[in-house]
Amino acid sequence: MSIKRQHNPYASSIKKEQDDLVVQYLPAVRAMAYRLRERLPSSIDVDDLISIGTEEMIKLSRRYDKLKNDSFWGYGKKRVYGSMLDYLRSLDVMSRANRRLVKLVNKEIEKYLAIYEEEPSDEYICEATGENIEKIREARDGTKIISVMPINEQITIFSGENTPELIEKEQLLEIIKEILLSFQEREQMIIQLYYFEELNLKEISEILEISESRISQIHKKLLSKIRNQLGSYDG
Repeated sequence: MSIKRQHNPYASSIKKEQDDLVVQYLPAVRAMAYRLRERLPSSIDVDDLISIGTEEMIKLSRRYDKLKNDSFWGYGKKRVYGSMLDYLRSLDVMSRANRRLVKLVNKEIEKYLAIYEEEPSDEYICEATGENIEKIREARDGTKIISVMPINEQITIFSGENTPELIEKEQLLEIIKEILLSFQEREQMIIQLYYFEELNLKEISEILEISESRISQIHKKLLSKIRNQLGSYDG
C-alpha cells in the first residue's frame, strides 16, 4: 500500500514566494549581464551570463531571510555578479598557459599607446611578438576578460617575477588604496568609474570628455604603476 504524500500549503507558499522573488529580479540580472557583456570580447555569450546569474539567484532565494535583509536584490546583487565573474575565471582563456601571452600582448599595447595614444592592430602585435594572429586575438580577448576582475586580482595576474604574489588579499587592497592616493584626481575618477561604478570605456569617455584610447592608456599606466610599486614593496 503506497502512502500518499500530504500537501503542505505552508511549504508551497514559501516556494511560491521564493519563485516570485526570482521572477521579480530577473530583469535586474539581465541588465547586469548586458552591462558586463559590454566590457567583454564578442566571444562571450550574454545568455551564458544571464543563465549563470539566474542559477545563483535561485539558490539565493532559497536561503533568503526577509526578516534579516530588507531587500533581496541588496542581499544577492554582489553574489550574482560574483557568480558571473566565477564563470569568466573558469574559461580556458584564463588558464596559466595563456597568461604569459596575455602579459606579452599587454606590454606591447602599453608601449604602442605611449607613442601613438591608440591601441595597435592585431597584425602589428603579431609582427612585434612573432606569435600567430589567432593566438594574439585570443590573448586580447583574455585581456578584456581579466580587465573586469577586481583590481587586486589583475595585479596578481599581471605581476612580474619579483612581485610578492603571496601578500594577503586584505593587505594587498590596503597597499593599492595607498598607491591610488598618489594619483591625480582624474586618474582616480577613471578607477572609480570603471571598477566601482562598472562603466565601460565609452561611458567614461563621455563623462570625462576624453578619448577611449586615452582612457585605456591611463588605465594601463595606473596598473603598471601599481605593479611597479608592489614590486618594490618589502612587506
